[in-house]
Amino acid sequence: MTRSELIARIAQQNPHLYHRDVERIVATIFEEISSALAAGDRVELRGFGAFSVKHRDARVGRNPRTGESVSVEAKAVPFFKTGKLLRERLNK
Repeated sequence: MTRSELIARIAQQNPHLYHRDVERIVATIFEEISSALAAGDRVELRGFGAFSVKHRDARVGRNPRTGESVSVEAKAVPFFKTGKLLRERLNK
């Protein structure tokens, strides 16, 4: 599902809301999650899952074309862990 499909589905289920308002709501939710992760916070949506940031240390990698050693800098990556209810729903 893409962002526009999500907006369309929410707008369809809530005909009393204007499409532009639904767009603004979805954009705000994504922006708040992104801002929290950028600040190093954890975002938990009960029953759905939790977003957090994992830090990867610097390491030596390999260029797959040449096999040459390449240094890879330390970085932060987003991580999602599914919630219990979502896991149960997926495994029924």
